[in-house]
Amino acid sequence: MGDAIDLTDDGGVMKKIVRRAKADAVEPSEDLPLVDVHYEGTLADTGEVFDTTHEDNTIFSFEIGSGSVIRAWDVALRTMKVGEVAKITCKPEYAYGRAGSPPDIPPDAILVFEVELVACRPRKGSSMSSVSQERARLEELKKQREMAAAVKEEEKKKREEAKAAAAARVQAKLDAKKGGGKGKGKSK
Repeated sequence: MGDAIDLTDDGGVMKKIVRRAKADAVEPSEDLPLVDVHYEGTLADTGEVFDTTHEDNTIFSFEIGSGSVIRAWDVALRTMKVGEVAKITCKPEYAYGRAGSPPDIPPDAILVFEVELVACRPRKGSSMSSVSQERARLEELKKQREMAAAVKEEEKKKREEAKAAAAARVQAKLDAKKGGGKGKGKSK
C-alpha cells in the first residue's frame, strides 16, 4: 500500500502498511496498553512460517512496553491503529538476536511478521469508564454522520422532485401556448 517506514531510524524495524485502519480507529496508549493481534511470522531468508495465529484463529494478547515480546513488536504496535494490517521486518537485534529461538528461529535471523491489530484494551483493574465513554462518543459521532448523510440525501431528493415539477409546469405552459388555446375560444 505504501513504502516501508523505518520505525527505528537504523533499519532495525521496518513497517509497510498492508491495510489502513479507519481514520477514527483507536491506537495503543497509556490508557489502552493491552493489545490483541493476529499475526504470521516468517523467516526472511526462506519465507518459512515459524508461528501464526491464523491456523487456529486465535488472538495473541500482550501489554506494550512490558518486555513480554520482542522489541520490534513494542516499537511497531505503538504506531498502529485497530484494524490496521502491517508487514513488520525485524533485524535480529530487535528480535531474537545472536541466540535465535531454537528450533524454529536460527541465530541472527531477520523476521517478517504480518500483524493485524485487532483491539486495544485497558489493564485489568483500570477504569473502564473512560474507554466506555470514548466508545460511546465514537458511536454517537457515527450515528450523527449517518443521520447527516440521510438528511442530505433527503434534501437532494426533494430538490430533484422540485426540479422535475418545475420542468413539468414549464412544459405544460409551452404546450398550452403551442396549442393556441384551442377549444377555449368563443365560437363564431
